[in-house]
Amino acid sequence: MSEEGRIEQILDAAYVCFTRHGVRRTTMDDIAREAGMSRPAVYQYVRGKDDAYRRLGARLLDASSARARAAAVVPGGMAERLVGILDAKLEMVLGLWRDSPAHAAELLGPDARLLADLIGDYDVAMRNLLAATVTAARPEADGPELAELLLAFARGLEADLSDPDVPRRLLRRGVALLIAGADRDGPERSS
Repeated sequence: MSEEGRIEQILDAAYVCFTRHGVRRTTMDDIAREAGMSRPAVYQYVRGKDDAYRRLGARLLDASSARARAAAVVPGGMAERLVGILDAKLEMVLGLWRDSPAHAAELLGPDARLLADLIGDYDVAMRNLLAATVTAARPEADGPELAELLLAFARGLEADLSDPDVPRRLLRRGVALLIAGADRDGPERSS
């Protein structure tokens, strides 16, 4: 097996262990056992549990970013592209909650201190992608502002994932409402 293949095997094993036990309770012995390797063999590919955790986080964020970039160029209207971009983010979080309701927040949540820089870079890339998508479709719109609103909305949807169909349904409606609000010209009308 290639070095890249071994690393993927170890990261797959780390994902299973982290979702089963949480990051804090997982040991390198757990990861090695799940990977079907000796602990010394695992250390040839990752420096330790924190390294495996960072690499796994990067892999999850990179996969979500790739799905978001692909969604940004699909044929269709701006709303469909924005929903697709945000759905890539939402699906990553839903996948973690589906695999580990007890430990999902620990894996990529706001307290994931070892991934803070990666999550920050991911958020900036998502914001820029959303803003570019808005600006390409509607040059007169404030793309960065709408991108901020869309990301805040998506984060709100991630707060309650007890029924995975609800955030997906609300995502479409919310994007449509935010676009409609951005399209309104002039001061707010009073009745």
